[in-house]
Amino acid sequence: MRISRIETFLVPPRWLFVRVETDRGIVGWGEPVVEGRSETVRTAVEQLSELLIGADPLRIEDHWQVMTKGSFYRGGAILASAVAGLDQALWDIAGKSLGVPVHQLLGGHVRDRIRMYGWVGGDEPAEVADSISAQLEVGLTAVKMNASGRMSPLGSVAEIDAVVERVAAAREVLGPHRDVAVDFHGRFTLANTRRVAPLLEPLHPFFLEEPTVPENSHLIGGLTSSTSIPIATGERLYNRQEFLPVLQAGIAVAQPDLSHAGGITEVRKIASLAEVYDVQLAPHCPLGPLALAACLQVGFATTNFLIQEQSIGIHYNQGAEVLDYVLDKTPLKFVDGHVERLTGPGLGIEIDEAAVRRADKSGHAWRSPVWRHDDGSYAEW
Repeated sequence: MRISRIETFLVPPRWLFVRVETDRGIVGWGEPVVEGRSETVRTAVEQLSELLIGADPLRIEDHWQVMTKGSFYRGGAILASAVAGLDQALWDIAGKSLGVPVHQLLGGHVRDRIRMYGWVGGDEPAEVADSISAQLEVGLTAVKMNASGRMSPLGSVAEIDAVVERVAAAREVLGPHRDVAVDFHGRFTLANTRRVAPLLEPLHPFFLEEPTVPENSHLIGGLTSSTSIPIATGERLYNRQEFLPVLQAGIAVAQPDLSHAGGITEVRKIASLAEVYDVQLAPHCPLGPLALAACLQVGFATTNFLIQEQSIGIHYNQGAEVLDYVLDKTPLKFVDGHVERLTGPGLGIEIDEAAVRRADKSGHAWRSPVWRHDDGSYAEW
C-alpha cells in the first residue's frame, strides 16, 4: 500500500482538514490547523506531502521522525500542526486497513467512556449562569470559562473582584458535584495570577488553565507552589521537550493539542512523560471533529487521561458546527456527560466528504482578535 494523493480543505468556521488517499482506496483524514494561520499551515502540509507521496502509510513513526527532523530548521506551531494533521490521517489509514479503532493499535482501551466538558462564555455573572445551565441540559457535568476579558497588567480592585464574582456564579449553578475549570488564557501577568488564585481557592476550580503565556513557562513553578488549585497548561507547547520544564515545575494537568503537538504519535509520548510526574492529560480541543476524534482515541488508550474538551456550540463556531462534517453523529453523542468508546475503524468517525468539498469552495479567513489596553498598547487575547 502506498500514499497516492494528499489534499487539504479550508473549511468554516476556522479549520483545515487533510485527506490522505492510498492506492488501495483507503482514505485517512486529519486536522492540521493553527487557528488564524490556516493558510500558512496548508502550505506546510503541501511541502511535507513531498515526503509522503509514494510511501508506505503504515510506517507512521518513521514518517513522524522524517517530517519533524528532516529539515535543518525544526519545530514551531506551523510545522508541528502540519505534522499533527498528517499523523492523524496516517493513524486513520492504519486503523481502517486493519478494521480496528486507533486505540486498539495503541494497546487497547483502558476505559469505556470519556468525560467531556464544554465552553461557557459571558462577561456578566448572569450570562455565565445561563450558559452553564445550557451545558448542563445537554448532559455535561463540567464546564470551562474564561477568568476575564482584557486584563490590566496589575488588575484593579474591580477587575479582580469581577473574576471572583464570575467564578462564584458558576459554582452556584454547578453545586458541589460538578466542575468548573477557569482559563486565564495567558491574559494574566504573574502578579495578577498570584493575587487571584488565593481568592478562587474557596470556590474549588477544577484547574486554572494557562496562568501565564507559554514563553513565560519558567515562572509556573512559583504558581504551583503557591496555590492548592491544580495548574494546567500546554495548548501552546508542541513537543515533549517543551512540556518537560512545566512538568518539573509541578503542573497537575497537561493540555497538548492533538492538532498542534505533533498528532497522535507525539501526544502519546507526552502522556507517558506526564505519567512519570503524576500529571493528568486533558487535551486542548476547541476545533473540529477530526481533532476531537483523535483526542478520544488517545484518551481511550491512556491511563492518565482526565477529561476532554470539545467545541460543540462554542462561540467561535460561526457558519459551521463540529458535527456538520460528520455523516453519522452518533459516535460523538454525549451520554451522561461522556462519550462512549469509539468502535469504528481508524479515528472512529466518517467524514462527509461532499460537505467538506463544498465548504472548501468558500473557505474562511478566520483571525485571532487583536486587543489593546486603554493606553493603546497591545493586550493579550
